[in-house]
Amino acid sequence: MSNHTIFDKILSKEIPAQIVYEDDFVLAFRDIQPQAPVHVLVIPKTKWVGFSALQDAAPLAVGEFFTRIAKVAAQLGLDAKGYRVVLNNGRDGQQTVDYIHAHILGGRGLTWPPG
Repeated sequence: MSNHTIFDKILSKEIPAQIVYEDDFVLAFRDIQPQAPVHVLVIPKTKWVGFSALQDAAPLAVGEFFTRIAKVAAQLGLDAKGYRVVLNNGRDGQQTVDYIHAHILGGRGLTWPPG
């Protein structure tokens, strides 16, 4: 995986994306291969390679990221029926981009276990 990821390119607007939310802390956009009727990715503007990197991150920055994930889900109208937030970490966790990102999945009943 490259240091300059597809998410870096989306964040810098080198690659277009269907943006649903943006502020000083995050960018949220629709997944190009949705796994549910609503499938949005939320990336922080502070780059962390993966979930494991959060153990060394500033707690307030991590809090801003998670607060925005909840805000985007609410903006998408998912609060009433529920949704899932997924963060993959590492190869065995199916992380395909070296940039932390949250998947917000909703718009239908989700099954368990996820895979």
